[in-house]
Amino acid sequence: MEYEALKKVIAAVLGMDPDEITMEMTFLTDLGADSLDLYQIFMGVERETGLHIPTEGLDKITTVQEAVQWIEKARSPL
Repeated sequence: MEYEALKKVIAAVLGMDPDEITMEMTFLTDLGADSLDLYQIFMGVERETGLHIPTEGLDKITTVQEAVQWIEKARSPL
């Protein structure tokens, strides 16, 4: 679920086809996203999922897979 929601938002923010996005892709090199794009992506995921995703540490996320893990962590109770 997180992966599909993330792909949808990445595609909307970066103007891509969601089917082109894979877990192994990097935001900077493969997708051409910058830190503002990453922030917009996570805010979009919050809207899509209703989760509150902490923004501290977003700058350390480099791949789509890491982003999925970040979202899953936000979904999991402490």
